[in-house]
Amino acid sequence: IMSGSKPDILWSPHHPDHYVICDSELGLYRIGPVGSSETKAGTLPLSEETAATLLAINSDTPYMKCVAWYPKHEPECLLAVGQANGRVVLTSLGQSHNSTCKELVGKEFVPKHARQCNTLAWNPVDSNLLAAGLDKHRADFSVLIWDISSKFSSEASVASEKIRLSSVDLDSSSVVTKPLYELGQNDACLSLCWLLRDPKLLLAGMHRNLAIFDLRNTSQKTFVNTKAIQGVTVDPHFPDRVASFFEGQVAIWDLRKFEKPVLTLTEQPKPLTKVAWCPTRNGLLATLTRDSNIIRLYDMQHTPTPIGDETEPTIIERSVQPCESQIGSFAWHPSSQNRMVVVSAANRVMTDFTVFERISLAWSSTTSLMWACGRHLYDCVEDGAEGVESVIEKDIATKMRQRAQSRYGHDTVQVWRNHLLAGGNDPQLKSLWYDLFYILLSHMKQCAEDMELKLQGNKQSVVYSGIKNIVKTSSGTKESRRCWNGSDRQTDLPRYDSEERCLALRLCGWMSRGPDIGVEVFLRSLEQDREWERAAAVALFNLDIRRAIQILNKGATAEKGDLNLNVVAMALSGYTDEKSSLWREMCSSLRLQLKNPYLCVMFAFLTSEPGAYDGVLYESSVAVRDRVAFACMFLSDAQLPRYMDKLTNEMKEAGNLEGILLTGLSKDGVDLMESHVDRTGDVQTASFCMLKGSPGEVLKDPRVQCWIENYRNLLDAWRFWHKRAEFDIYRGKLDPSSKPLAQVFVSCNFCGKSISYSCSAMPHQGRGFSQYGVSGSPTKSKVTSCPGCRKPLPRCALCLMNMGTPVSNCPGTGKSDEKVDLTRENKLAQFNNWFTWCHNCRHGGHAGHMLSWFRDHTECPVSACTCKCMQLDTTGNLVPSDSS
Repeated sequence: IMSGSKPDILWSPHHPDHYVICDSELGLYRIGPVGSSETKAGTLPLSEETAATLLAINSDTPYMKCVAWYPKHEPECLLAVGQANGRVVLTSLGQSHNSTCKELVGKEFVPKHARQCNTLAWNPVDSNLLAAGLDKHRADFSVLIWDISSKFSSEASVASEKIRLSSVDLDSSSVVTKPLYELGQNDACLSLCWLLRDPKLLLAGMHRNLAIFDLRNTSQKTFVNTKAIQGVTVDPHFPDRVASFFEGQVAIWDLRKFEKPVLTLTEQPKPLTKVAWCPTRNGLLATLTRDSNIIRLYDMQHTPTPIGDETEPTIIERSVQPCESQIGSFAWHPSSQNRMVVVSAANRVMTDFTVFERISLAWSSTTSLMWACGRHLYDCVEDGAEGVESVIEKDIATKMRQRAQSRYGHDTVQVWRNHLLAGGNDPQLKSLWYDLFYILLSHMKQCAEDMELKLQGNKQSVVYSGIKNIVKTSSGTKESRRCWNGSDRQTDLPRYDSEERCLALRLCGWMSRGPDIGVEVFLRSLEQDREWERAAAVALFNLDIRRAIQILNKGATAEKGDLNLNVVAMALSGYTDEKSSLWREMCSSLRLQLKNPYLCVMFAFLTSEPGAYDGVLYESSVAVRDRVAFACMFLSDAQLPRYMDKLTNEMKEAGNLEGILLTGLSKDGVDLMESHVDRTGDVQTASFCMLKGSPGEVLKDPRVQCWIENYRNLLDAWRFWHKRAEFDIYRGKLDPSSKPLAQVFVSCNFCGKSISYSCSAMPHQGRGFSQYGVSGSPTKSKVTSCPGCRKPLPRCALCLMNMGTPVSNCPGTGKSDEKVDLTRENKLAQFNNWFTWCHNCRHGGHAGHMLSWFRDHTECPVSACTCKCMQLDTTGNLVPSDSS
């Protein structure tokens, strides 16, 4: 530890709150919380929370060059001071009445020839040994190891004559001139440290090399030539790792392969003054350069490199600025994590500083967030508490994961049921899947009709284009004025009919097949779902006021029914079409007080002028399908397309999935879905919905491809590999162009032709393996040679039979084979015969044999091959999360 004009710091080995500052004198300080030491005189603030109190000053030892604190508890405040003339003096701070301390304090260890003492180091185990490193002298050793318990030498008088620089001559009886060991002849020693792995080994930074001296055999030394010989220090967490420096460069050494540094840190523009390992944190090295106000940290977060491994460890480098002024020195706290005290180069200003760890984040694909800071690991999971769940909506990733587990999107028979698989509580999803259900239903019926009529027209795709486009092509619209059902009264309301409008009503779910069957089926399903108000409104729009009243009465008497529905039914029964009647006046003003939107639009409809139905059409709480169906019945050819365009644009802007009914699975539908995905991130629904679209126009859209790929990646990230495979199969059926071509062929070693396909020109992936006996049946013919050149196929490394021989024909391969029931399933039996090989060592054999071998072994089954085949595949050892 160097000390000249610049101050230095040493922490006490025994008291975590004591430290010494040494410059021209020694000052002992105690650090503590601000409150406890505020009242005392001479308190120095170190940080917002801590302050230091000066306990003692020692100015007995002038010309200090280095200081080292005695490592044992007794005596506790003993310090060794190395002076400019080479003397090492033992001194004390604070009053210690211990007899051993009194004996030792004032003791001097004097070299034969006076020259500067550069460094001191106490042996951490045998604490009587004190190593001193001195400048070069041609006739003397530069590394002297003193035994502080040794008796005084008789030649003290001779030594005392050589004292030139001491201001006060001490009692000659306390001078020791005979070192226990003398090492490093005719060389200078600039830095020293005892090795932690063996207390008999001393590492010294000599003039041109780093040398390891063994006290058991002082004639021999291990050394390596290097310039980096200053500030040698051992990593307390890894005793074989040592740091040293030269000018602006730090070298990291591994004592097990001492020929060259394992690492050289980036060079600093100015010379280094101090390098220190953090005692509380593994692999953290702090460095300080001259005239600097920053400390540079090197974080070596890696396992110690084994011998023979040439890979360099990665290092994270960063700087911290503990204070504004230039730093003279710093010292890590021995026990408080990442804490250091820094002293400024001038006027002894001290700062207590904690290095905050880098926070590293890891966000798992299952939405749990973890971050590490220091020794703490924090886990943040999505709150699933019962009370909280209703308030905070789940993240879309969590929803998609749960939906994937319930096979959402895969119900292709009753398509509308997919909204139940998604939880059944999202009205937009419900609307979307019903839209798709009616679209596909109409498409199938249309296909069936076209088949009967033997038509090959474009009508097949018309249902995909959405109601907006269907009604634009409407022609031959008939206007009719009908009576109210169940009464002879003529209505003023014109209704419009055409083939396209009928199709639109079918897509809305109001009509089942043509206008003759009517709306009754739909009304019954609504009653079943207890949607009384909606059913009554639909009945009323179909001019059946008696049926509407009947439904409301039924709703009022049903279990948990609303008795107010009876009142509404009474109000309905008094309907009159007289323009100035009190009934119309009261309904117009009071309808807005009704809470249910469907009851509201019923009275809006009854009190509206013909053709002016804004009260119904723009009631946003009413389902889009009901508003669209209403518009198709009561708006003229001039009004209808305008309304459809306006509603479609609203849906697109809001990203509302109910709008798919209007846009259909067309380019407009993709725009709407894009808006929905931008708002919610739900690529799952987008992928399943768009796969139903026409392969030509929709599926080739890059946005749709992007959603599908993202969803596949999500399934892979969740380890839902079976689900992803299912999705790929489902996608392949709807979009044949997405099926990947065969990518891997087993080819012959000799002629290079594909073994599987050489007999058949058909490019079918699963073809050809059956002729090699892969079905597992012993009666199948087996082909063990290449069909192209008739050369034998490779042998299985375990059973030594040529590939192509079914596993069931092979002799058993020992105990491992019994663990797997190879004939459990035909599929599994087929896989057991597959060709498998390691991409690294190229050895392999039957898949079944390889799997059973690697259940018990890590190395390749081929003798003399040390390849750890199965461990090379990082994902191969993962288990799928979906156990389907």
